[in-house]
Amino acid sequence: MIEGRHLSKRYGSALAVDDLSFTVEPGRVTGFLGPNGAGKSTTMRLLLGLDRPDSGHALIDGRPYEDLAFPLRAVGALLEARAVHGSRSARNHLLCLAQTQGLPAGRVDEVVAMAGLTGVARKRAGGFSLGMRQRLGIATALLGDPRVLLFDEPVNGLDPEGVLWIRNLMKQLAAEGRTVFVSSHLMNEMAVTADHLIVIGRGRVLADCSTAEFIGRHSKQQVLARTPDAGRLAELVTGDGARAERDADGALIITGLPAQRIAGLAARTGIVVHELTPQRASLEEAFMDLTADSVDYHGVDYHGRMS
Repeated sequence: MIEGRHLSKRYGSALAVDDLSFTVEPGRVTGFLGPNGAGKSTTMRLLLGLDRPDSGHALIDGRPYEDLAFPLRAVGALLEARAVHGSRSARNHLLCLAQTQGLPAGRVDEVVAMAGLTGVARKRAGGFSLGMRQRLGIATALLGDPRVLLFDEPVNGLDPEGVLWIRNLMKQLAAEGRTVFVSSHLMNEMAVTADHLIVIGRGRVLADCSTAEFIGRHSKQQVLARTPDAGRLAELVTGDGARAERDADGALIITGLPAQRIAGLAARTGIVVHELTPQRASLEEAFMDLTADSVDYHGVDYHGRMS
């Protein structure tokens, strides 16, 4: 289990983490989301003892990282794929780490194969592509067979096959009862990988719930309606407090009423309805809605409009 208890961290005048408390439970993949500058990387550094909090506690299975006798056996982490001695081979890099933790050389070969690096294991890591370095970083995280794993942008640089591999790997690790904590900017990937979400903004927790609950809570209720009498139905639902807009195919997108209510209104007035389908918002839409006030920098589109 991973715990942050009232964590705060300031760099000069910037408050990166502000009284942050959360728990990452074992047995599920927990996504860690937030806009740039929200404090995600700082939080992970605090958890791994790479920075000290100004106040509060960062705990791995109830203990600070620095109190772990064999840290790689307790927690595996991928923070920066380039943190490898470029003149060493991938296997030697892992072997050196294994020796510091009392791990057998056979374990090195296991994680090399697991990461798909067997064919390049004896090549210098300095010549690796970003995707290969990412695989090596993941192999490093798995080296001690830890019960707790932290991944920061794990799919960065991976090809589609690699993305599918790490997605399935994280799910498998969680299914084994391990604690899996993953930070990512890729909402579509988190939507199909994470069971639970912790969302932060300006160093504070904005949401801590299941992925399905998060999407439902932070998205508008919409229903797609297809009818030969779209004008009448639009007038009817608008009069009941909803909003109706035509999409490119001529269907109505109705916001603010459930499908059952729309069906009842249509039935009472004799409007024929061919389809009523509740529309599920994407994780990205829900995330953007929640974090709109926590974004420090807003871009503009080609016409100068805020985005």
